Amino acid sequence: MHVALAQLNQVVGDLAGNARRILEAAREAAGGGAALVVTPELSLCGYPPEDLLLRPAFLDASAAELAALASAVRDTAVVVGFPEHRDGRRHNALAFIRNGQVEAVYRKQKLPNYTVFDEQRYFSPGDAPCVVDVEGLRCGLVVCEDAWFPEPAAQARAAGAGVIVVPNGSPYHTKQQAARLAAVSARARENGVPVVYVNRVGGQDELVFDGASMVVAADGTLSQQLPAWHETVALAAFEGGVPRPVRGALDGRLEAHVWQALVMGVRDYVGKNGFPGVLLGLSGGVDSALTLAIAVDALGRDKVRAVMLPSRYTSPMSLEDSREMAGLLGIRYDEIPIEGPFGAFLDALEPQFRGLASDATEENIQARIRGTIMMALSNKTGAIVLTTGNKSEMAVGYATLYGDMAGGFAVLKDIAKTLVYRLARHRNELGRVIPERILTRAPSAELRDNQTDQDSLPPYDVLDAILEAYVEENASPAEIVARGLPAEAVARVVRLITLSEYKRRQSAVGIRITPRGFGKDWRYPITSAWREWARAPGSAR
Repeated sequence: MHVALAQLNQVVGDLAGNARRILEAAREAAGGGAALVVTPELSLCGYPPEDLLLRPAFLDASAAELAALASAVRDTAVVVGFPEHRDGRRHNALAFIRNGQVEAVYRKQKLPNYTVFDEQRYFSPGDAPCVVDVEGLRCGLVVCEDAWFPEPAAQARAAGAGVIVVPNGSPYHTKQQAARLAAVSARARENGVPVVYVNRVGGQDELVFDGASMVVAADGTLSQQLPAWHETVALAAFEGGVPRPVRGALDGRLEAHVWQALVMGVRDYVGKNGFPGVLLGLSGGVDSALTLAIAVDALGRDKVRAVMLPSRYTSPMSLEDSREMAGLLGIRYDEIPIEGPFGAFLDALEPQFRGLASDATEENIQARIRGTIMMALSNKTGAIVLTTGNKSEMAVGYATLYGDMAGGFAVLKDIAKTLVYRLARHRNELGRVIPERILTRAPSAELRDNQTDQDSLPPYDVLDAILEAYVEENASPAEIVARGLPAEAVARVVRLITLSEYKRRQSAVGIRITPRGFGKDWRYPITSAWREWARAPGSAR
């Protein structure tokens, strides 16, 4: 018996389009001899639909689309994820469709309510197993989070399941692939049955889904691995209830997966929202260079335009490197000097600033002029502006509101500066597109003479280590200092993280690739008297 793993890229809210793609996958799988086709979690409506689930019209339309889809399914059985509205409650449900009708429904039991998940806001939990017979193979259905706990799979096994089938909407982060395999393997070993794990693929706002669907044997070993970052419909063969092993493995390099995550995130955000292309400010620095390379890989050169906005502080090196990179990629590249607008602002403000020393105010004026020009080009062309700031900068507020933060999508929002360099070198290994000098020069905002980032920030290796511990691992300042990081830097960075919350709240949505990004899974108050940085050993109190 063959089971088809339909690793699909759905569009949230496109009920008819998603149903059409499910039906296409089912027909493709049936042509290959599949008796059962498994699609991802909430495959009918896309995942996560968020507050669309609170709209009665959305739930009614989902029910109607499911009925229409079911009537068209004839040649094979199909498992479809859908939002069920039943007896005044909503459920994250699976429909088992066969012979033109919904024969059975499973309702997700474990509703995640952490990091980016808030399913308890929308759904009520189910409490019963669902086991269906497909050509003599008894398949127990569970959904995503259910597989991270022993009870739902054990319940299905007790009801007679010979294989556990798990549709998923599991977003990617750098540690998730290993964690998934560990959880799925544990369920297989506990119950002595194989597990078919089907995950969606694609970008949805800040989330990216990597697919990486798999089949795990009853002893917990990996039997079949689908590729990450690609839609595919793959067949898994079962002989006597045992999956036939298929050679295959995921790429073990972190940079390879993060690169694909960023490319997919940009491609789907731009494409699914209907933008004709993207704009970005190219500065001659590594962040904008990396963003440009990602954009071209995601969209193609014809949909990407870079603009250099030089000021009196822009070095010849920055201009030369920007021109070279634009030439390497073959994109449209323009230079719009900002000296005229900058001088006009300084002249207009001179009576107000008289007697006051030059400071970050003048630096921010330059950034805001650039932001205004980029948004004007966006308004005129319809292209969306990609911001180029990274996670290290966003964490400590090293960015200008309405300046370099102006834009619609923040590609590097969850990419630490040290990872920026690793990704840039990874891309050059695939084919050189970033001039080497960009990767070796000291990073600088070039908003004043002889400026470097380290004038204002700790060294990036220190900064990023503190950020990973404090933001992603929730470690306290004292615990971070105990790891060997300097107490003064820890206190300073934690203070800056806290004081910069108001900026982050106004930043563009961006791609999440770590266990904790500055998006849905970061919810700190802007107004707060809590001062954790004062609790770092050796800090000034």
